[in-house]
Amino acid sequence: MNASLPIADHSAGAPALSPAANASATVAGERKRHSALVRATHWLTTVAFFALLLTGGEIVLSHPRFYWGEDGNVNMRPWLNLHLPSSRDTVPTGYGYVLPDQNGWSRYLHFEAAWVAIATGLLYVLWGLFRGHFRRNLLPPTSDLSAKEVVRSTKKHLRFERPDKDEAWSYNVLQRLSYLVVIFVLFPLMIWTGLAMSFGFDAAFPLAVRLLGGHQTARSLHFLVTILLVLFLLVHVVMVVVAGFRSRMRAMITGTMITGRDVAPTEYQ
Repeated sequence: MNASLPIADHSAGAPALSPAANASATVAGERKRHSALVRATHWLTTVAFFALLLTGGEIVLSHPRFYWGEDGNVNMRPWLNLHLPSSRDTVPTGYGYVLPDQNGWSRYLHFEAAWVAIATGLLYVLWGLFRGHFRRNLLPPTSDLSAKEVVRSTKKHLRFERPDKDEAWSYNVLQRLSYLVVIFVLFPLMIWTGLAMSFGFDAAFPLAVRLLGGHQTARSLHFLVTILLVLFLLVHVVMVVVAGFRSRMRAMITGTMITGRDVAPTEYQ
């Protein structure tokens, strides 16, 4: 725990602080919020995610239609047609032109970025489990899981209310639940569905593909999970702006936040 002391006051009637206290006073109001590993994995995941979005969009343009089951082609009725121009002249889109084919570099970079995201996520999860990060900082207490507390937190988010000082050092129940869903549900499902689209993966682990319902179902689920992650990202950015963009960015870059509170909160790692 970082216990910083208030700045010394040498005005009349105020006792002078000891040399040790004065040394602590030089960092008064600046306390640790995020550990180096949390910050590093956060930004690595951010870069990898944007690379995946860009390249994934290029890959979708090669066939902007989605199907359920094992097979899918232009002769079948898709459950979702994005009505976008395609980079393949074999896909009838209704447009009078074909986009430049960018599948080569986009697929290569997509796979590279995916492995960066997987390695970074695995490191973060193993560290979080070993250090008790999830138990301390993300697992909501039982009292916060009441319907009343969830509704209260939801209303605050919908009203774009700025969090109070206590919430600067912890996560509310909606944040905790959403982070847990992203980390332990959406990201693993994203990896699973991504691998399931590979015929090489299918040859080695056919059951993993069959459990999803086939290659085309895996592709559709991959697309839907992407939408959920993008929505999470947009809400996350909006709430960072509402809570105080400069202070939150400082905390995720330097690891510390500035506060005027005299009592140091629990250090988050």
